Amino acid sequence: MIEEFRKSAPEPLAPVPFNIGKPFETILDNGLKLIIYEEKRLPLVSYRLAFNSGDISDPQDAIGLTSATASLLSEGTKNYTSRQLAEEIERLGANISASASDDFTIVAASALSLYNPDILRLITEMIFTPTFPEQELNLYKQNTIENLKYQRSQASFLANEQTSRILYGEHPYSIISPKAADIENISREKLIEHHRKIFIPNDATLVIVGDVEIESLVKEIEDKFGKWQKGSVADSNYPDLPNRTENTLTIVDRPGSAQSNIVLSSLAFERTNPDYFPFLVMNQILGAGASSRIFMNLREEKGYTYGAYTRTDTKRLAGDFEASAEVRTSVTGDSLREFFYELNRIKDEKVTVEELEDAKNFLTGVFPIRAETQEGLTSLIVSQKLYNLPDDYLQTYREKVNAVTAEEVEQVAKKYIKPDRMAMVIVGDAEEILTQAQIYAEKIEVFDTDGNPQELAKYMQTEKVKTADVSGKWSLSVDFQGQNFPVSLVLEQNDEIVSGKLESMLGEGVVEDGKVKGNKFSAVAKSEIQGQTVELTISGIVENDSMNGSLNAPMIPMPLNFSGNREK
Repeated sequence: MIEEFRKSAPEPLAPVPFNIGKPFETILDNGLKLIIYEEKRLPLVSYRLAFNSGDISDPQDAIGLTSATASLLSEGTKNYTSRQLAEEIERLGANISASASDDFTIVAASALSLYNPDILRLITEMIFTPTFPEQELNLYKQNTIENLKYQRSQASFLANEQTSRILYGEHPYSIISPKAADIENISREKLIEHHRKIFIPNDATLVIVGDVEIESLVKEIEDKFGKWQKGSVADSNYPDLPNRTENTLTIVDRPGSAQSNIVLSSLAFERTNPDYFPFLVMNQILGAGASSRIFMNLREEKGYTYGAYTRTDTKRLAGDFEASAEVRTSVTGDSLREFFYELNRIKDEKVTVEELEDAKNFLTGVFPIRAETQEGLTSLIVSQKLYNLPDDYLQTYREKVNAVTAEEVEQVAKKYIKPDRMAMVIVGDAEEILTQAQIYAEKIEVFDTDGNPQELAKYMQTEKVKTADVSGKWSLSVDFQGQNFPVSLVLEQNDEIVSGKLESMLGEGVVEDGKVKGNKFSAVAKSEIQGQTVELTISGIVENDSMNGSLNAPMIPMPLNFSGNREK
């Protein structure tokens, strides 16, 4: 017999109190905004020196310059070489870094509170007297160009590159990464000039959170930063964003790919928009978590993917919404159908009371956790100040989430979710995708993985292509970091369906979900490596008794190219 108390779920716990006071704020004579929040739980201090200039501040002929400037701040100053600065930071047991995002450039640091004077000294050293040594610049170029090559092997990057281009048009938000030629074009002279223009106090905010004494710290800040000279803040005149009027389909062709990386996106709004909180709740219901509508549909009910989600990216000047999933190529069209079903449903049907309450409970419950650590609290304060959010934003966050109604969720869904104006970007086998996805858009374009447009006609097959014979034993040579190692494939074929096994020095695997389309072969090989099951995605092109292609796996950062022949 089941005990009575086990027949119903326990009542939820009371909300965790979230009490955060207002920080101390002042502005130095040179325009530097100073925010200090005393947090004495631990003898630690977190620092953020943020500038209102990010990657969108790059000159048109110098894409990547802001990120390069930020990255090289710590690679040599007037009094320290790159190595000496790293050793000094290590001696203090501290962390100091600098990076640029779309809208901001931030120097971040953390250390024990007793080293506060040393950290401020090193930050000023990096900000006031960077030298941008040629040797370090050349190393930065080399490493960045290699990273760009890696990016182009990632389906998510290829999808985001096209999505940003389509949504933002001529606006700088359309550029998510420089090209190799842009990096080569960076010079020490350009870095020095760009640093002079954007690293100015009257366009900066210094946030300090931790075990500090406000009065003495303000004096120290005035001493170290007070003589920093004002500069001219550049005008922010950017092109208008494109006005979308129809669904479009953009495919990045990866021949033989066993997966399709799907992204459906549209423009949304900037971070300060009053629709932020209703949209936040709506997005949580639609696809932000593992209990959301889209996740439950595409993964739990249909089994098309390991995960399907939606998100919104709100920037300072604009923002976008997207729904995404990585699915098997064969269910690309089916997945699109379910995406559009859910996008229409969220705007046409009012959410249930249970969905609304679950979304609110999650958002209000997780918010205090983000402020549990000092670094987390610092990030929240920095975001509040950089986006010019209300002074009581952190204190009233949960109230605003709880105040969202089902009617407001419906309103923002109708306003921003536009299933008839989506930018669809799919990375995968273009021939396979086109036959399934072309019914969803009138305008279709295809690109290769380098971003070059392709002729659409060559992917539109009007007659059945003879299926290649891939059966037999294949001896392949796989290129791994300049060394070749042997892999054997033993395949059995029934029409277009292929199965078999894979053998290598690391062990054996079972070939599943194999298929042949024309002369394109794709499959997934499940193998056990060091006690863990690993899925290898195989994509190949077959020409008589020769095969060329690539292997992909989650643990491998870049595709491994292979070539080989069928044994006779």
